[in-house]
Amino acid sequence: MKKKILITGGAGFIGSHVVRLFVNKYPDYQIVNGDALTYAGNLENLNDVQDQPNYIFEKADITDEGAINALFGKYTFDGVIHLAAESHVDRSIQDPLAFIRTNVLGTAVLLNAARRFWKDSTEGKRFYHVSTDEVYGSLGEEGFFTEETAYDPRSPYSASKASSDHFVRAYHHTYHLPVVLSNCSNNYGSHHFPEKLIPLAIHNIRNNKPIPVYGTGENVRDWLFVDDHARAIDTIFHHGKNGETYNIGGFNEWKNIDLIRLLCQIMDGKLDREPGTSAQLITFVKDRAGHDQRYAIDASKLNKELGWSPSLQFEEGLEKTVDWYLANQEWLDHVTSGAYKKYYEEQYQQR
Repeated sequence: MKKKILITGGAGFIGSHVVRLFVNKYPDYQIVNGDALTYAGNLENLNDVQDQPNYIFEKADITDEGAINALFGKYTFDGVIHLAAESHVDRSIQDPLAFIRTNVLGTAVLLNAARRFWKDSTEGKRFYHVSTDEVYGSLGEEGFFTEETAYDPRSPYSASKASSDHFVRAYHHTYHLPVVLSNCSNNYGSHHFPEKLIPLAIHNIRNNKPIPVYGTGENVRDWLFVDDHARAIDTIFHHGKNGETYNIGGFNEWKNIDLIRLLCQIMDGKLDREPGTSAQLITFVKDRAGHDQRYAIDASKLNKELGWSPSLQFEEGLEKTVDWYLANQEWLDHVTSGAYKKYYEEQYQQR
């Protein structure tokens, strides 16, 4: 019998990479991509696997208890990899309730469904909750987030993710639900919605538009190549210990301004521009409210216990990322124009 896995948010950035990895690596699994197709959900991200026999898409909102229970009843899932979330900090500042609904209520709905449908036996079952390093707050110039770091969320986004993390652990301790969690650093790579720093900068450089950088650009982030994150999720899902949390990081800290300057250099070379041309587009803008200064992950537990480590140095990963966006300008144009929203109607509603 095929193992049946629900991957929520599978049409999003990280989710689509996880879906693609599982569909291609595990032909004996049935992979169900459950996504509400909100603005960041894009089925064009998965057009290379949409016709695979072990892949199914189901349009579903994780806050809809009836819809989620119906999915569990239809497929009798053996596992859930929960990536569906509102994830953009700026949007959370503008509309915190949307983040509470999706990230907190949606997670609780999924947990309740798993508890209900696995009540007779949790043998071979697993609920994997994917979270963020932002739940830990902000670091000074030194130190790293570990799995033991106290939570100190600073934005509505990180507060909503912290709450969902606590609910997952509570269901493990109260109901003995078999869960694992991970908290990851900033991801980059292909298929990233261009509201985020790297794809936004690539798009703006290509079109000779200003590159917005918050404040003075001194904020530090630890960058993780999205394919490496997908490999880590695969590893944790199959080999992690129930009830445990694993931090996933790239061992790769960069100030925002240094990252953008490197990206400008790469883009100048790719677009045959004079060195320094793209850097002239850098525009410092008013800093984000409550902007955390530094994130840095200690991923040594994941390395020592499960053998995972990042595969790429940042410069190599960033160049691969730029190459993908320049080779897939139609994808980026569809996202920025909104044309990608028609893909579901054209490809799925006719089936």
